[in-house]
Amino acid sequence: MRTIGYRHMGVVGLAVIALITLGCSNGKSADPSTPPQVGLIATSETEAPPTEVKLIGERDVEVTLTGPIAAKYASATEIQRQALGKPLTGDRNAGARESGVVFQQFQGGVITAKNDDAGTPGYITWGKIREAWNVQRDPEGVPAVTGDNGSMGPLGAPTSDESAVGDLLVTTFEHGKIEYDPKTDQVEVTVNGTVVPSGL
Repeated sequence: MRTIGYRHMGVVGLAVIALITLGCSNGKSADPSTPPQVGLIATSETEAPPTEVKLIGERDVEVTLTGPIAAKYASATEIQRQALGKPLTGDRNAGARESGVVFQQFQGGVITAKNDDAGTPGYITWGKIREAWNVQRDPEGVPAVTGDNGSMGPLGAPTSDESAVGDLLVTTFEHGKIEYDPKTDQVEVTVNGTVVPSGL
């Protein structure tokens, strides 16, 4: 054990002497006003997001989240996880849309990602913003019984989590945004730059 410790100290000592020698013996006189040139190699070890997360869903059924959905859930705050609640089960509550959007519904929200490719960001949508996103809308975004909702609707898939902008909570989507004012309980939906009825 001591031999390894001494050997390590010896290597470090030789490296320091080599650096001093290199810095001092370049054949040029040193200019004391010039700061020393020090190069550092920065390394970081970031933990890879999990490829799957197992949770107990409704009716105590085990649910396995994968890909971007698992990565988003793993990085969610405790507040976000509590708000999401248990994952829902069944084909209508998890899977992929024709557009490639992957999703997992929870008791209190949904996690979506544009596709299932590794590294694709996932987003959490919940509350009044989720309710407005799920209103059936025609192609212009006006509420319509025959329209599409969620990621299939005119807003498209989420491109952000909910964030505070002044007094409002805002989520952006591929083709617009939804703003919620918790003080007034009002929701404003914008599709392709046009404010449309929230439908709530």
